Amino acid sequence: MEAAKITFKGQVTIPKKVRIALGIQAGDSVIFSVDGEQAVLKPFRKRSLLDFFGVMPANRTYPGSEAIRLEIHKKLSGKTIEKRKR
Repeated sequence: MEAAKITFKGQVTIPKKVRIALGIQAGDSVIFSVDGEQAVLKPFRKRSLLDFFGVMPANRTYPGSEAIRLEIHKKLSGKTIEKRKR
């Protein structure tokens, strides 16, 4: 168990042994959560978009980028937009 003091501004230096154990370095981000009377610190790892491939099942076929753009615009504006003539 490691100890550290909290500064006047609420900052704390994470002890070196803890940083090494969690694999965190200067500039990394961490996540805090509260579990009862305990604070939990976890490293926040940036993940590649490929890590999320297949996480959610597809519930419809891909309609194309133009159809998606029109659908989003329709939902945001609340108006019906006709497809542009090409």
